[in-house]
Amino acid sequence: MNEEYDVIVLGTGLTECILSGIMSVKGKKVLHMDRNSYYGGESASITPLEDVYKRFNLPGSPPNTMGKGRDWNVDLVPKFLMANGLMGLFEKRRFKNFLVYVADFDENDPKTLSGVDPHKMTMRDLFKKFGLDENTVDFTGHSLALYRTDEYLDEPCITTINRIKLYSESLARYGKSPYLYPLYGLGELPQGFARLSAIYGGTYMLNKPIEEIVMENGKVVGVKSEGENWYRATAPSGARLFPLCKQLICDPSYITDHVKKVGKVIRAICLLNHPIANTGDSNSCQIIIPQNQVKRKHDIYVCMISFAHNVAAEGKYIAIASTTVETNDPESEIKPALDLLLPIEQKFISISDLYEPTDTGTDSQIFISRSYDATTHFETTCDDIKDIYRRMTGTDFDFAEMERKKQDIFGDAAE
Repeated sequence: MNEEYDVIVLGTGLTECILSGIMSVKGKKVLHMDRNSYYGGESASITPLEDVYKRFNLPGSPPNTMGKGRDWNVDLVPKFLMANGLMGLFEKRRFKNFLVYVADFDENDPKTLSGVDPHKMTMRDLFKKFGLDENTVDFTGHSLALYRTDEYLDEPCITTINRIKLYSESLARYGKSPYLYPLYGLGELPQGFARLSAIYGGTYMLNKPIEEIVMENGKVVGVKSEGENWYRATAPSGARLFPLCKQLICDPSYITDHVKKVGKVIRAICLLNHPIANTGDSNSCQIIIPQNQVKRKHDIYVCMISFAHNVAAEGKYIAIASTTVETNDPESEIKPALDLLLPIEQKFISISDLYEPTDTGTDSQIFISRSYDATTHFETTCDDIKDIYRRMTGTDFDFAEMERKKQDIFGDAAE
């Protein structure tokens, strides 16, 4: 493997796999490696159920009442994907007027602004303009715009309006929910993007431990794995070192001296034999408990999937409660969520550190993803992907450009 690559990617989490796929489609030569023998990293789906018990150090095996172990695919970081009417769900006239305003909003059409300068008026003032009460503001900011804190209230309203439009348009696309979820668990998503990268020439290697990220003059030049130097050796003494890679993407676990800890997240994976109460016996749902409703600084999230998604045995459900840790008793912080799930057949608790890079990576050309937060949606992950892409290329991500490249290569088959 003494070849030169444009990009080496370490770790097969969803963030890394999406970026690997994007770079491959753009014509970059990509090498993708993972120390694990499976795809997904921290966002993997674990099967069978016996392996979930082992991962969380539970003694014994799952009881027979849990069905076949192979019928379970348990997400370690459960999240839904935004698909892309609201109006029939809401009765309050003021809220209806607000939603009509958001739906009609077009930054380039002054007639739709109603005298609002979206780059100057804060979201707090926009809510006041429509006379929305505190509970409605909480619902809109945290359940529709998907903010984790209330800092957005004092920022220009343009961003929040666009986030609400995304939710509304995603809901309108499929009718019952703005979210998508893959059959057999989220672990299928990294593999899908890995296949995309492979179609465009990307090389994948699993079960490949990384011993060292090799630097020269402050820039990444390659990686060392199992005693191999994955970069070209110098020719005569003093000759320039030709790097194996020009850029490197990785998750925080691969380069701990370039990240900082910014908090913790607690997740409780709960196996149920019933749907969550008061959800219309739905096979899947998302519940967001706004911070103000439980006197916290961060929201509490619940997402539930079930046998209908091929992630559990027949008649079984998986519900996951999560939040950002604020105290020395993390499990008590998710009690409002756990109370909604009772009775619980089995519970798996994990507390994970949250990391983010200490620099932009433009000097070292090492681009590190952020840890997966407590949210039950991928909006923050999408923001991270777009941010890394921008820092790597100096341009914003253009999905239409990727579609054009696919069309150029595959013609009509690209559809």
